[in-house]
Amino acid sequence: MKLGSAKFPKQIVAFFHDLFMAGAAFLIALFLRMGEAAWTSFLDSLWQPMLLFTSVCGLVFLTTGLYRGVWRYASMNDLIAIIRAVSLALAIFLPVTFMITRLDALPRSWLFISWFVLIFLLGAPRMAYRVFRDQGFRHLLENDRHRRVPVLLIGAGDAAETFIREMARDRDGPFEVLGVIDEKGTRIGRYIHGVRVYGELSDLPEVLQRLAKRERKPQRLILTKPLTREEVEAVLRLADEQGSTVARLPRLTDFSGGVEDRLHIRPIAIEDLLGRTQTKLDRPAMEALVRGRRVLVTGAGGSIGAELVRQIAAFGPAKLTLFDNSEFNLYNIDMELAERYEALPRQALIGDVRDAERVDRLLEEAAPDLVFHAAALKHVPLVEHNPLEGIHTNVLGTRNMAEACRRRGVAAMVLVSTDKAVNPPNVMGATKRLAESYCQALDLLRQSSGSGTRFITVRFGNVLGSTGSVVPLFQRQLAAGGPLTVTDPEMTRYFMTIREAVELVLQASALGASSPAEEAGRIYVLDMGEPVKIVDLARQMIRLSGLSPDKDVEITFTGLRPGEKLHEELFHDGEALIPTSHPGLRQAAPRTADAELLARNLDDLARLLAKGDRNEILQTLQRLVPEFRGELTSARKAAAAS
Repeated sequence: MKLGSAKFPKQIVAFFHDLFMAGAAFLIALFLRMGEAAWTSFLDSLWQPMLLFTSVCGLVFLTTGLYRGVWRYASMNDLIAIIRAVSLALAIFLPVTFMITRLDALPRSWLFISWFVLIFLLGAPRMAYRVFRDQGFRHLLENDRHRRVPVLLIGAGDAAETFIREMARDRDGPFEVLGVIDEKGTRIGRYIHGVRVYGELSDLPEVLQRLAKRERKPQRLILTKPLTREEVEAVLRLADEQGSTVARLPRLTDFSGGVEDRLHIRPIAIEDLLGRTQTKLDRPAMEALVRGRRVLVTGAGGSIGAELVRQIAAFGPAKLTLFDNSEFNLYNIDMELAERYEALPRQALIGDVRDAERVDRLLEEAAPDLVFHAAALKHVPLVEHNPLEGIHTNVLGTRNMAEACRRRGVAAMVLVSTDKAVNPPNVMGATKRLAESYCQALDLLRQSSGSGTRFITVRFGNVLGSTGSVVPLFQRQLAAGGPLTVTDPEMTRYFMTIREAVELVLQASALGASSPAEEAGRIYVLDMGEPVKIVDLARQMIRLSGLSPDKDVEITFTGLRPGEKLHEELFHDGEALIPTSHPGLRQAAPRTADAELLARNLDDLARLLAKGDRNEILQTLQRLVPEFRGELTSARKAAAAS
C-alpha cells in the first residue's frame, strides 16, 4: 500500500487508526499491570519502548496485508488476520526490546495483557462498524470465503420469505438480501427473518438511495410477485438508471417439487459476476453524438460490434451501416435491427477490413460521419498460432480504415482496443498496441494541421459473455457437469459486461469528439474496477447455478497458454494518467511515434506479409512495439532448431 496514493484514503485512515490503537494498547496494558505507578514508569523510561512497539506494529500491519480487507465487510477472517498480525508484532518486539533494554523496566506479564488489549482495540471498531452498517449481527460471524451479491426483493409474500430463509440457511448461498419492498404497502416497517420491509413501490428510489448511503447498493432487484406491466417498466427503468439488474423468482407453480428449486435464479446474470454495480452514464451526451448522423460499425456481427449496433440504433442515427466479413453474424444482427427498428435506414455490407479497395468503396457508399472500428482478431491463443493473420487484420486493417476515413472526410473514427495492448507478451496484444499507436499518431497529426478526422481510441479489459471469453466456456463446462478449467489459481483479469463496455465506448466517443486540441492522441481507458481472480469467477458461477464448488463441480488448473499473462494492466508505465469529467473514464497520455515514420514502417510490414516470412515479420513487430517479447522468442527458437 502506497500511503501517498489518493486511491487509498480509507486505508490511510485505517492505518493511522491502528497506529493510535497500538500506542493506546501499550499504555492500557501497562496501567492494567502496574496501576498508578505506570505513569511514572512511562515518563521515566517506558516512552521509548512504546514508540518502538508502535513502529513495529505499523510495519507488521502494512506487510501482513491488514488493509486488504474492507471494514464494511469485517468478518471472522479479519479478526483472524488481526490476531496473526498482533502475534507477529509482539514476537518481533520482544527480542528487539530485550536486546536494547533487557526488559528491565517492562513487566513480563505486559506482553500477555497487551496481546488481548490490542486485538480488542483493533477488532472491536471494525466489527462495530459492520454491525452499524448492516443494522444487525447477521453477517458478523461469516468467514467471507466469497462476497455475496446484494439484492433487494420486490414483493413481501411467501416466495420472499422462502428465499430469505434459504439464503440465511445456506452458507454458500450466492445472494445477500438487503431488504424487501412491499408492493401492497401493508407490511412496511416489519421484518421477515431479520430482513426489513422498507416501503412500497413508490418508495423504491428513496430505498435505493438509503441503501447506497450505507454502501450496500443492491446489484439486483428480484421480483418475487407478479406486477403490472407499468410497474415492471418502472422497476426496469429505475434499475437501468442505478446500474442494477432485474430478475424474477420462478412462481411456486412453476416447479414439479422441492423447495430447493425455488431458490435459484436462472439463467445466470452475467452482471452478478462483477461484484459491483455498473457505471451511471451521461445518456444525453451519447445521444447527441449519434442522433441524426450517418454511422458505420465494422465488425458489426461480433459481440462488441453487435452491442454497439444495438445501442447506436436506439439513439436514432440518420443511417446505420453494418460491415462484417461473416455472412452469418451480419445476417443475425441485421435481422435483429429489422425487427426492433423497422424504420431505421440501414444497410448490411459484407467485406474485410484487410482489403483496402473494399474499405474505400465502403466509405464512399456509406458516407459516414462516425466510424466505430470494432473489427479485429482477438482470441489470444488463436492469434498466437496465426500471427500473420492477426497482424494483417488488427494492424493493416486498422490502417486501411483510418486512411479511408481521412480521405473521405469522416468526422471521427473510434478504435476499440484492449488492455492486452499494455506490455503485450502475445501477438494479439502487440498488434492492438500498434493499431493504437497509428491512430494516436494520426490524431496528433490532425492537431498540428488544425483539421481532419478525429481519431479516438478506447481501451478496456475482458468483456463478460463476449465471443471467446471465459464465461461462455464456464457455462458450457457447467452444462456438461464440469470440471471448470482455470489456467492458474493466481490469474486475474479486469471485467465488465458487454453492455457497460459499449456504453462507455459511446461515452468516451462523446467526450473525445468535443475534446480540446491539447487532448489529441490520448487513449480513453474505461474504469474496470478491481481485477477479479478467474478462480473466484469460476466459483461464483458455480454458486449462482445453485451448486457448490469443489463438491458438485470441480475446478482444475491447466497452466498458462502461449502468450497469456497472469495479470493484465490497463496503463503502461510511460502513460501518465489524466482524469476526465466522467468518473467511469480516464485518459492515458500519448506514447507514440511520428505518423509519417510509422506509415513507412507499416508499408514495410505489408511487404513482408506479402512474402510470408514469419520470423522477419515478428522481428519487425517487436521493433515497432519494443515491449513485445513472447512470440519473437519462440520464433527465434524455432528458426534456430531448423
